[in-house]
Amino acid sequence: MKQALLIVLDSVGIGYAPDAASFGDHEANTVRHIRETVAEFRIPHLDTAGLRASECLSAGEPLPTDDTSFSFGALTEISAGKDTTAGHWEIAGSPVLEPFQTYDRFPRPLVSEMESRAGVNFIGNYAQSGTLILEELGERHCRTKNPILYTSADSVIQIAAHEDIIPLESLYEICHACRRIADRERIGRVIARPFIGEPGNFSRTPNRRDFSMLPPETVLNRLSDNGIQTTGVGKISEIFAGSGISRSYPTKNNAEGCRIIDKLLAEPSASSQLIFANLVDFDTLFGHRRDPSGYAAALRVFDEWLGTLLPKLDDEILVILTADHGNDPTWPGNDHTRERVPLLAHTPQKSRNLGIRESYADIAASLSVWFDVDHNGLAGKSFIE
Repeated sequence: MKQALLIVLDSVGIGYAPDAASFGDHEANTVRHIRETVAEFRIPHLDTAGLRASECLSAGEPLPTDDTSFSFGALTEISAGKDTTAGHWEIAGSPVLEPFQTYDRFPRPLVSEMESRAGVNFIGNYAQSGTLILEELGERHCRTKNPILYTSADSVIQIAAHEDIIPLESLYEICHACRRIADRERIGRVIARPFIGEPGNFSRTPNRRDFSMLPPETVLNRLSDNGIQTTGVGKISEIFAGSGISRSYPTKNNAEGCRIIDKLLAEPSASSQLIFANLVDFDTLFGHRRDPSGYAAALRVFDEWLGTLLPKLDDEILVILTADHGNDPTWPGNDHTRERVPLLAHTPQKSRNLGIRESYADIAASLSVWFDVDHNGLAGKSFIE
């Protein structure tokens, strides 16, 4: 039975995209700037696999002379955005060519409709960092018991509440009620942002939940319709609103995601399987918070885990490492950055230069070839021979 492992290193970009200037991200480069900023930063397994070669390819620089253990390339996004949903949907073969709706502040009639459906009154309603919003409105929320409504540069409705004031299930119900409105308004995600603590010392918990718009058909649907088990690890099922996902393993952090991947790979399988994982800590904990040292440490930890995975690989498994966008921790602001992302692929063929690819969707096309399912109607060109 064939297997494939697709790991999205959330926000691990490798250099500004050709259209980055139109997003305000000209010269953003997540991995390169971490290399330049953090002393003694080393990720030997990723670099041997081809990460540094992918960076050089993206930048138009001479490639390293050493052979790589994986085939390597650089993926260019064609979706009209630089957010999680667009990146993952494009990876799965359905680029978002019509932009999702974004706001600096939600119109009052829209807020009133959300309040009516959810049975609450919101405070806030402006674009802000998730940690700063707690500093600004956390105490008021605790006093009034009204949930905090905010947004960001992404197409997102974010709703924060203290777990001791609004229980998790109630917060999820509020988000679910707002999701119906978000579908009509073409807003990509509604995100529950629970937190704990006291004024002056609030912290977000791992109990976040994303409520996403239902995607168009993706390679996940094609695979599951053909009897191939599609297993989501992390927030994958939430990003695709469960569409095309056979089973899901939500996670609280990268370490748990890696443990689950190890467990899934060790299981005897009666059918072919795609394991599709998102490791979110790079983005959530370090990219948005502009923490190069923390980002570097997280990459080192993943690199160590990758070193334990490599000896287990054989020709019966396709392994792809990539990202969904950038989030340069040295770049101004706290939003994603429009970047190319790495393509590192372990295939039965000899490792080679896969070049600069025209779309993230080349991953979907390659999965279709690997599992021998029809790809007609989906985007992308396979890099698997």
